[in-house]
Amino acid sequence: MRSMTAYAYSENTSNFMTVSVEIKGYNSRFLDLSVFLPPWLSSLEPGIREYMSSRFSRGKVEMGVRVKELHGDVSISINTAAARSYYRAVEELAGDLGISEKPGLALVLGLEGVLETEKKRDSDKYWPIIEGTMKAAAEMFEAERNREGQHTQEDILSHVGLLEDSARLIEEKVPELEASIKENLKTRFAEVLGDSIDENRILAETAVLLMKYSISEELSRLSAHLKEFRLETERNPVPGKKLDFLCQEINREINTIGSKTPILEVSRAVVNMKNSLENIREQLRNVE
Repeated sequence: MRSMTAYAYSENTSNFMTVSVEIKGYNSRFLDLSVFLPPWLSSLEPGIREYMSSRFSRGKVEMGVRVKELHGDVSISINTAAARSYYRAVEELAGDLGISEKPGLALVLGLEGVLETEKKRDSDKYWPIIEGTMKAAAEMFEAERNREGQHTQEDILSHVGLLEDSARLIEEKVPELEASIKENLKTRFAEVLGDSIDENRILAETAVLLMKYSISEELSRLSAHLKEFRLETERNPVPGKKLDFLCQEINREINTIGSKTPILEVSRAVVNMKNSLENIREQLRNVE
């Protein structure tokens, strides 16, 4: 079982650049992957998405890639037309202000658009170090999700144990429930008919009520769902969706049991089961 919330950071330096990769994970019903790259490396995004999607199936995952170049090939050109226009404008301004000083080269070169620089970048050259840093960060990210997921699984299974305990308590009360139905029915017949009670009629009505209020089938299905829940946590590395579905089925059985029995101990057990199930569902919101 893996958590969807985690954080990882990895940094690597080569002889010409430093790359850092930061990954953040949050809850989400599906995989929601956001990749933040320098614009000149946008061609690498499909490869990054493919890799991350192969490793993670759920959660909002944000990956940021930063690149700091230590040196690189730079192409410099001078916009002569812009320089002349700036020079004439500054010279004209100096004349209007009564300043005899001519604009210097340093002033003109510092004006926007005079010097144009362009770095020669080949994204394929950057990919090996970015890929290695990304994979290292992804390993840490997955390890963190696994570690957090282990704690979550332990907590969830402790609540599953409480559900199983409550189910056993309710099962022990089934004979008491049946006896209560029989006694209540017999009492009602006695109130209406007095001593002229038809035992066969009582037995027939009792059978009908037992079929109506019996919780044996619900307990059987509940037990099956709880067993399946435990198995799913053991055999499925990403059980979130299946466990969420099982919680719905478990909740349905608990509600039916609660609506069928008037016994106080069973009602209390049902309340406890609902509390445990709510805790499980809350935790599952963070499970991949």
